[in-house]
Amino acid sequence: MRPVAVIGIGQTKVDEHWDKSLRDLAGDAMLAAMEDAGMPDIQAVYVGNMMSGSANHQQHLGAYIADWVGLRYAEAFRVEAACSSAAVSFRTAVMAVASGEVDSAIAVAAEKMSDSPTAEITAQLATAADSDWELDQGVSFVALNALLMRRYMFEYGWHHEDFANFSINAHANGAHNPYARFQEPISASTYLKAPMVCDPINLMDASPMGDGAAALIVVPLERAPIIPGRPVIRVLGSGAATDTLSLHNRPEGLWLTAAEKSAKQAYSIAGLTPSDIDLFEVHDAFTIMAALSLEACGFAERGQGVRLALDNQITPIGKVPIATRGGLKARGHPVGATGLYQLVEVVQQLRCEAGDTQVPDARIGMAQNIGGSGSNIVIHILGAE
Repeated sequence: MRPVAVIGIGQTKVDEHWDKSLRDLAGDAMLAAMEDAGMPDIQAVYVGNMMSGSANHQQHLGAYIADWVGLRYAEAFRVEAACSSAAVSFRTAVMAVASGEVDSAIAVAAEKMSDSPTAEITAQLATAADSDWELDQGVSFVALNALLMRRYMFEYGWHHEDFANFSINAHANGAHNPYARFQEPISASTYLKAPMVCDPINLMDASPMGDGAAALIVVPLERAPIIPGRPVIRVLGSGAATDTLSLHNRPEGLWLTAAEKSAKQAYSIAGLTPSDIDLFEVHDAFTIMAALSLEACGFAERGQGVRLALDNQITPIGKVPIATRGGLKARGHPVGATGLYQLVEVVQQLRCEAGDTQVPDARIGMAQNIGGSGSNIVIHILGAE
């Protein structure tokens, strides 16, 4: 397999884009990535998306988007893995280039959620759960995470307020990200007084939905252009794993086995350990998922993910920087596009382009994208050379 490099990144602001269609958003991100890469030839387009068929009444996204940006004859198709669709599109691009099947590929992921009523989007998000045993019983996606958070607090003795720093850190970093939906910091008081969504999850524990798109271009490492002052960004490791779709079928409900397995796979390929990672763009759709992911990926002991937040070790100058550009909580969570936003942000950090939230001496970054309640998890590790 050939080594692979990322040579271009692009993204749109996460917001309610009433004036833009799904292909407008995807096209904006792709053209930004192509410009960043010096307008290379693109042989393949891999599109990540979760809900275009229901939210936008549009399928067949490969041709839909490739045609829009002038890549009419490129290989192009859509991949779907719920909220981890974006990372799967990147993994597909990396494997295509690494195998030698293509010499250049663009992974683009887009989601347009504001066109549909909130109740419809909530119902669509729930389709990432088990339709027979969870969805049909009236359990929403936030309710599943509330069950996890309540059990976690019971098992390990934490209190709701102990999760506050996950949100506070995300919003503090999002305040410096022009692409983030929310660009103002919050206080502990704001967190504690936030309206309850599904006890114990309140509004500050949950990420906001939105519209957005992000894109990355990959080529063989040997073909990556040398640009003075900009390191070459190499894909060091990639891992993916699944778990049961429903929570009740897991032997250990408070352990993200798919996160553990995908992280170990990526670490093994990269020849690294958690201690080598300079920043971790975690899938903080809910604060409980941030805590569970830190544990399963090897950054904290079981039941101690919250401790890293309490001790302020998750800030850009902390032991394990997370959500360095706002994360899902402040940047926003356009579900099928989120994983590529995370990878774009890792590249920004490795290029030293993260401004006031720059992680000092960042050389290796990891991104984790979760589908469902932990049923599909994809990990990528990137390094600056």
